[in-house]
Amino acid sequence: MSEAKFNKVMVIDDNTIDLYVTARIMSKTHFCNDLLQYPSALDALKYFRENIKNEEAWPDVILVDIYMPEMSGFEFMDAFVHFPDALKKYPKIFIVSSSIDAHDIERAANNPYVTAFQEKPLSPEFLESIG
Repeated sequence: MSEAKFNKVMVIDDNTIDLYVTARIMSKTHFCNDLLQYPSALDALKYFRENIKNEEAWPDVILVDIYMPEMSGFEFMDAFVHFPDALKKYPKIFIVSSSIDAHDIERAANNPYVTAFQEKPLSPEFLESIG
């Protein structure tokens, strides 16, 4: 068994098929030791509020979908900026979407906490490129 690339990864996506596929790819590529899956950005924000002082609970990588009911990925990012600087600087955040809308890509690129925009479906090659 090879060592995982990251300790903890959070995936926020309302599409259960995408969550399943992403989890399988991460498992097969030994991407992380612990995968946190949230079908709602509101639930993910609750996780951060509950673990705000527990650095060990913070994910190394966050993959957040754009288009979700209740709260979009961009709305999640708008809320995320209100967390302490230590938390905001910690994870690498990727906006993921099946949309290749230029406005979405530009909005992700202009957010200082977003590492990159990635089109779905996620691939083993994409995960390998995350350093």
